[in-house]
Amino acid sequence: MDLYRRQLLRLGAVAGAGLLVTPVARAQTYPSRPVRFLVGFPPGGPVDLVARLIADSLAERLGQAFLVEHRPGAGSNIAAEAVIRSAPDGHTLFIANPASAINQTLYDNLSFNFVRDTAPVAGLVRLANVLLVHPSVPATSVPELITFAKANPGKLNFGAATGTSLHLSAELLKLMTEVQIVHVPYRGAGPALTDLLGGQIQMMFNAVPLSVEHVRSGKLRALGVTSTMRLELVPEVPPIADFLSGYEVSNWYGVVAPKDTPREIVIKLNQAIQDSLRDPKVKGRFVELGGTLLEGSPADFGKLIADETEKWGKVIRAANIKPE
Repeated sequence: MDLYRRQLLRLGAVAGAGLLVTPVARAQTYPSRPVRFLVGFPPGGPVDLVARLIADSLAERLGQAFLVEHRPGAGSNIAAEAVIRSAPDGHTLFIANPASAINQTLYDNLSFNFVRDTAPVAGLVRLANVLLVHPSVPATSVPELITFAKANPGKLNFGAATGTSLHLSAELLKLMTEVQIVHVPYRGAGPALTDLLGGQIQMMFNAVPLSVEHVRSGKLRALGVTSTMRLELVPEVPPIADFLSGYEVSNWYGVVAPKDTPREIVIKLNQAIQDSLRDPKVKGRFVELGGTLLEGSPADFGKLIADETEKWGKVIRAANIKPE
């Protein structure tokens, strides 16, 4: 019996050592093949740009190709679900964005829960929107715009694709000020911007880097940015929060993996991303875009996603927004 017990103890010790070594070995060998970054929007947009910047940097640091793959459709839900259903080994990742939080309430019959079914890896960057008006609008500041809108209910309209950060930037403004401004649905920001420049609509929210040229040329007037602080890219434009306490909207981007991805792989990816964000070349590019870096742990990014999901859920329900 003593011999039998000793054999069991030896076997248990070997098994325990194996359990201790396996995670370390798994992290050391990751990535063992090219990694795919799935993007839920077509090439050329801000999500694509962010994905390519971080993919190139991670490839240098981790010694494997990081490939950007586009799967547009359903407000990025197609790409998100593909990642959630993929093998949880760190070789298929998703570039999370505001739609990831918005869609949880916007769509009634999603087959997944983004917060529950993903493993947050790391935040990357926040990019603000800017409130633009056509020069024909008699307002040169946010308070003047609110005053004009209240005096002329339903006469101002704004353009945006339904359920996007640009759309909800305006809906949050409406909810907080109780003004009546009409939403004109567009298939994307590009067509809306074209109509704003032509005076077919009176206002819109748009990404700051895509708006600077039109503001500086005088074709459009910028009344406020959706960040809580002024931006280096447009230092003359005040935050909307200066006039409307608590107002904040950002286009945040980060990396998530399927929920059962091993912790050691998540940590290795997070550390490589933190190193990338401290790289002057990567950091400088994000700053040029008017971005604020989202350095931090997986838990930090997970909290951001959860908070944004709750925030936009309230706005979508209050405004009764439905997908087109």
